[in-house]
Amino acid sequence: MKFLAITLITHTDGRSATARFREVVENAVLAEELGFDGFGVGERHERPFISSSPPVVLSHIAARTSRIRLFTAVTTLSLLDPVRAYEDYATLDHLSNGRLELIIGKGNGAAQAKLFHVTAEDQWDRNREAYELFRRLWREDKVTWQGRFRPALVEAETWPRPLQRPIRVWHGSATSKESVDLAARYGDPLFSANVSNRIDPYAELIDHYRERWAFYGHDPADALVGAGTAGYYAARASQEAIAVYRPIYDARVALQRRLGLPIVFPTLEEAIEGSSILVGSPQQIVDKVLRYHKRFGHEVMHLHADADGLTHKQHRDALELFQAEIAPVLRAEIPSRPFPGGAA
Repeated sequence: MKFLAITLITHTDGRSATARFREVVENAVLAEELGFDGFGVGERHERPFISSSPPVVLSHIAARTSRIRLFTAVTTLSLLDPVRAYEDYATLDHLSNGRLELIIGKGNGAAQAKLFHVTAEDQWDRNREAYELFRRLWREDKVTWQGRFRPALVEAETWPRPLQRPIRVWHGSATSKESVDLAARYGDPLFSANVSNRIDPYAELIDHYRERWAFYGHDPADALVGAGTAGYYAARASQEAIAVYRPIYDARVALQRRLGLPIVFPTLEEAIEGSSILVGSPQQIVDKVLRYHKRFGHEVMHLHADADGLTHKQHRDALELFQAEIAPVLRAEIPSRPFPGGAA
């Protein structure tokens, strides 16, 4: 199994945006130091996030790291001009020396949809059309194309040409079959959000992905799935982990209530039992991931990159414990294919 650290760059405390961005970059450096396989930056265009420009953040991270693969999580193609998105990410592909991978999705949030004049009725069509054009731009030196949501192209050339030909593109999946079908159609990997709800709806979408993968004529053995987690903190004893993480989880639930969001797991105990959150001893976390793997068949998993209310020492200690006692067991138990570019 391979492991990513991902941030949406939430900004909810009194620090400056400058300090928060610096923390993200330092967390990426730490992730590489500790042996994570990838680091991801989400894209949001509304409060409480300041992750509106993943290629800029990832470019800075690329300059501070040398090995770790760089992910977008997700690139909201339904909001973007695919030509401009191509230019940004082809440039980042070179600056990172071919370490870039994309996770794309239609995005969510009413405020950002309003900002970009996207509606619930057209967002999936926009996402599909943008991806189809983005895919061609990455692969073809000249593109002639016509669609609904941007001006047509006639023998259009885009520069720079990318370093990775082609690049691997994952499709983020949370609630809808549209993204799952798009991934299966093009033979692309799927990344399940697996954050907010119980396992069943995510597992059903992954099952649908595998069904559609076979329907489109792909070898079932080639399907590739990643999955998220809803939080992480490990300690030597489960009681210690729960005691440290309880106020962090309670604060998260309180924030969700203030924002008017549905509360699926009101208590930490309910979240540990029914969600993908990983809080406990190393053995408990290994057992839980293996249980989820039996249902998902995933080869890649993400943890939150942010301290998420932990002190710097608690955050680092927990990540070190993950790499020392959890990751080696999961890597041995769950074989995974190499990342592009020969990365192990």
